[in-house]
Amino acid sequence: MFESLNSTGTLKIDHEGRLLDLAPWSDEQAAIMAREEGLELTKEHLMLAKALRTFFLRNGPLSAREILYHLEDLVADQGGKRYLYQLFPNGPVRQACHIAGLPVPSGSSDPAFGSVM
Repeated sequence: MFESLNSTGTLKIDHEGRLLDLAPWSDEQAAIMAREEGLELTKEHLMLAKALRTFFLRNGPLSAREILYHLEDLVADQGGKRYLYQLFPNGPVRQACHIAGLPVPSGSSDPAFGSVM
């Protein structure tokens, strides 16, 4: 476990930079995490990150498949999985979880579950 400082104080993060406590996450933290992923945070990224956090808080730890299906449902009108890969080119599951400050589920490196890494 590591600690990182931002404008709201000390945040506890793991060795991969993900928050260990969901409570201190903010739009600013999402922007920092998006930059770490090589992305410029858009309204769409932020909406998906917030929706994913809400889904996680309601349902607990999720599998890569559950996350991918949930994300696809959220953007079905915009093109589903194809749109997700436009937003998250290195994998919707891995990148969306990182931006949302959530643990990346095991198996998310499998291309079938929304990651190309």
